[in-house]
Amino acid sequence: MDKDIVTQLLRDILDDRGVPKNIKESLEGIIGILDAKVSDNEKASQIISILDDAANDPNISFSARTLIWNTVSAMEGM
Repeated sequence: MDKDIVTQLLRDILDDRGVPKNIKESLEGIIGILDAKVSDNEKASQIISILDDAANDPNISFSARTLIWNTVSAMEGM
């Protein structure tokens, strides 16, 4: 898993004004998961789960949702 790519994608989402505060907090937690001492498969599973929950939040903008799905796609490709 390329931590730098995922981190940059997350930063892009966090910079989006259409992302509610609770979602931003969840996404910031992903950065901690990236530093955890667990296997890449476990990290990917946890991160994709968090991103899926965020994308399904009814308060998130369409553009932010698209960024989240792009991040999920990048994660699945790693």
